[in-house]
Amino acid sequence: MTETILTSRSVRSPQATPSLGDLGLFAVLLAAALPLIDFFIVNVALPTIGTDLAASESVLELVVAGYGVAYAVLLVLGGRLGDLFGRRRLFLAGMAAFGLTSLACGLAPGAWSLVAARVAQGASAAAMVPQVLATIQATTTGARRARAMSLYGATAGLAMIAGQILGGVLVAADLAGTGWRSVFLVNVPVVLAGLLLAARAVPETRSQHPEPVDGPGTVLLAVSLLTLLVPLTEGRAAGWPLWTWLALAAFPLAAGTFYAVERRADRLGRTPLVPPSLFHLASLRRGLVLILPFSIGFSGFMFVVAVALQQGAGLGPVAAGLALSPLAVVFFVFSLLGPRLVTRYGTRVVTAGAALQGLGLALMALAAWHFWPHVGFLELLPGAAVAGAGQALQLPVIYRVVLSEVPPARAGVGSGVMITTQQSSLALGVATLGTLFLALVPGLGMRDALVITLLTQLAGVLVTGLLSLRLPRTIG
Repeated sequence: MTETILTSRSVRSPQATPSLGDLGLFAVLLAAALPLIDFFIVNVALPTIGTDLAASESVLELVVAGYGVAYAVLLVLGGRLGDLFGRRRLFLAGMAAFGLTSLACGLAPGAWSLVAARVAQGASAAAMVPQVLATIQATTTGARRARAMSLYGATAGLAMIAGQILGGVLVAADLAGTGWRSVFLVNVPVVLAGLLLAARAVPETRSQHPEPVDGPGTVLLAVSLLTLLVPLTEGRAAGWPLWTWLALAAFPLAAGTFYAVERRADRLGRTPLVPPSLFHLASLRRGLVLILPFSIGFSGFMFVVAVALQQGAGLGPVAAGLALSPLAVVFFVFSLLGPRLVTRYGTRVVTAGAALQGLGLALMALAAWHFWPHVGFLELLPGAAVAGAGQALQLPVIYRVVLSEVPPARAGVGSGVMITTQQSSLALGVATLGTLFLALVPGLGMRDALVITLLTQLAGVLVTGLLSLRLPRTIG
C-alpha cells in the first residue's frame, strides 16, 4: 500500500519538465540564505536592542523565539501550499512578505512591535523556503541536481555562520546611525534584487495532483511544535514557571495525536499534511535522524561560542565573528568538493565528515582550555578549519539523502518536513546546549563551561558518525 500511496500521486504530466538555469538557481539559493542569516544575525544585536528598546531578557528571548517558532510551525504548510498553488507564485509572495516584514522589524518603535514583526517575518520565511528545495527537486536531475543540492548545502552552512559575522559588523558599523536596525534593513535591497531575478529566471512548478490543506493536521503539528519549542526557548529567561513544565508534559500527547490523525488519513486515502507513508522511505527517515544531532550541535555551538568570546574573552562582536571565519571559508571549499567525493566514496563521506568535525571540536576545546582568556582567531584557527571541513562533508550530503527518493509531486511536502526538522533542531540547540552552558558558568567559570559544552557537542557528533554507517552507500 505504501508504494501505491507514494507513486500514484507522482504521475507526471506529458508536458516537458521545466528547467532551472544558473540564474534561477542563484535566485532560490539567495532566498534560502536569508532566513538562516536572520536566525543567527540577531544574536549579536540583542544587547543593543535591549538597551535601545528597554526590553527585558524574556522579551529579547521572544525576538529570537518568535521568529524561529513561527518559521518551524508553518514550514510544512508552506510546502503544501506551494504544491497546491504553484511554487514560483508562493516563492515570490513569501519573498516579498519577507522584505516587508524585515522593514517592519527595522522600523519597530518598541520591543513588542519588534516581536510581532519577527513572528510575521518567520511566517513569511515559511512560505518562501520550502519552494527552494521543491523547485530544485522538480526542475533538475542527475549531475545537475547533485550540483544544485551541494550548492544548497554550502549556502545553508555559510548563511548560518555568516549571519553571526555580518550581525557583528553591521552593529559595530552603525550605518547612518541605524545601529541594530541595520541587521533587518539590510534585507530590503537584497529582497528587491532577488524578486527581480526570480521573476525572470525561476520556472513555475506544482504538483500534478494538488492536495488540499489538511486542517486538523496543520493545527496538531503547530500545537506539537509550540508545546516543545516555546517552553524550551523561553523557560530559562522566564525562570521555568509552571506553564513551561505543563507545555512540555503536553508535547508527547500532542505529537502522538498528530501522528495518529495523519496515519488514519493516509490509510483512508486522504491528504495528510505529513503523509506517514513518506517515512517508509529509508533514505528520508535515516537522513532526518542525522539532521537532528547535526543541527542541534551547530546552533548550540554558534550561540555558546558567541557568548563565550564576547562575555568571557572580551572580544567585540566583529572580532568574535571573525574568529569563526576559517570555519566559513573551509566549509565553502569542501562543500563544493562534495559531489565528486560522494561519486567516488558514496555516503561514507558523511562518516568521514563527522570524524573531522569531532577532531575540530576537540582542538577548539583544547585551545580554550590552554589559552583562555586570550582566545581569538589564531588560537581557534586549526580547530575551526578542521570542524568546517567536517561539517561541509556532512550537511549537503544529508540533504541529498533525505530527498533522494521523494517523488517530484511531493517535493514541497518532503522539503517542508526536512526544513522543519532542521529549524526545530536549530531552536533546540540554542535551548539545550545554550542552557547547559549558561547553567555551568556560575559554578565553573566561562572557560570550563565552554570546554564541557564543546565536549558534549563532540559526543553528539560521534552519534552522528555512528548513525551515518546505516545510510545506503549510494544516493539515487
